[in-house]
Amino acid sequence: MRKFLNSVVVSLVVFTLVFGIAPSSSRAASHREAPLISLDPTADITDFFMFRSYESDQDDKIVLIMDVIPGEEPSSGPNYFNFDPSVLYSFNIDNNTDGKAEDVRFEIRFKNEFRGVNKDLGLFLSYVALPPITALDGPGSEGLGLRQTYTVTMFNKGKKTVLGKDLIAVPSNVGPRTMPDYEDLTQQGIYDLDGGARVFAGQRDDPFYIDLGAVFDTLNLRSPGTDMLSGFNVHTIALEIPASWLTKDKKGPSDTSQPVLGAYAATSRQSVRVLRGEGDDNREDGNSKWVQVQRLANPLVNEAIIGTVDKDKWNATDPSKEKRFVEYYTNPRLVAALEAVFGAEAQPLFDLRDVLLTYVPGDYSKLSELLRLNISVAPTAFDDQSSLTALASPADPAGWPNGRRPIDDVTDVAIRVIGGTNYLTAGDAVDGNDKPLTETFPFLSTPWDGRGRQHVNP
Repeated sequence: MRKFLNSVVVSLVVFTLVFGIAPSSSRAASHREAPLISLDPTADITDFFMFRSYESDQDDKIVLIMDVIPGEEPSSGPNYFNFDPSVLYSFNIDNNTDGKAEDVRFEIRFKNEFRGVNKDLGLFLSYVALPPITALDGPGSEGLGLRQTYTVTMFNKGKKTVLGKDLIAVPSNVGPRTMPDYEDLTQQGIYDLDGGARVFAGQRDDPFYIDLGAVFDTLNLRSPGTDMLSGFNVHTIALEIPASWLTKDKKGPSDTSQPVLGAYAATSRQSVRVLRGEGDDNREDGNSKWVQVQRLANPLVNEAIIGTVDKDKWNATDPSKEKRFVEYYTNPRLVAALEAVFGAEAQPLFDLRDVLLTYVPGDYSKLSELLRLNISVAPTAFDDQSSLTALASPADPAGWPNGRRPIDDVTDVAIRVIGGTNYLTAGDAVDGNDKPLTETFPFLSTPWDGRGRQHVNP
């Protein structure tokens, strides 16, 4: 056993030296992690994933996924969940390792329209089977009353490129009578963009798995654990782009001289919104400054590292300004919590500044909390992926913290890394998602429908 534990530690050290990163210390996805954002669910980012595609013949692509709206109860009608037209959703990329994720940016904006038989009859429902919804547009879409469209825009060194406009988001999964083939709607909602990119926006099953109630009941862990997020959905924006769009030298994974990217997802709102007119003439003036209300890179630094007094401030701060919060990394409170609850000494395997804030361990001149991905590392085939990533035997170098995939069990990895050698077998005893993941874009499972959803309880 001792030999096995030593090999795990050695593999993590090697991983860190090669990639300049190591497993982060957070314990969960970003579900309601700060006071203010918990009041703003459509801007609340639950998870951020970034990985080199493991879909067949797509390994030259990088996938960015942002999930928002925590705890979507599938049966919550008649007003089902949607993206927010007043929120700016963005992916932000650093491709020159300066810690400033402003080299490439993708912005996604949504619009609402009320249409179809719902509007004609003045119905109280957003979606009705009159006839059943089998299409996002044209025949079969008459019952899709509240429909959302969106625009995807790329900014690269000041150059603005609209990648897609008037794309249709896939609505919430109401149930089998209203939407008899939801996955067909999903496929209709996957759009090919110019240059080999793809995008999807719509509802998915929440991919994160954790015994949430046990963890936050002062680490009151149990075995077997219960996936407290089972039966709940999220809203997903998934963007798949050629790696050459992101690298500084515009080259692909095998040829680029700067293969390490840093990134984070963010949501922003305008500082001032003015409504003018009445009734059908009502319109919104939206020319004021956008203000970041949440950011997410590694899962969940804010939830497990940043103190409650600073959580809202942290969300509004650019990741390149992380020096303001460095004391939380040099004096991690989770160490004290583990020791107090379990009575065993906890000692992180790595300095958390090296783990989360730098490209080069030991260089603390530029601290920036970004999810980092070495795109020169080949993706691991879906069937061969290990949820324990760098802690697995053999190690899986294509998982978190080298980016993050939906399968990665960041809860167990983080507890073991932050706790150190006394916690190398610790975890929440939840080892997989409630629905099987998929190896094809957009990589997340079909959302639960409102009529058939199932929540697993202890």
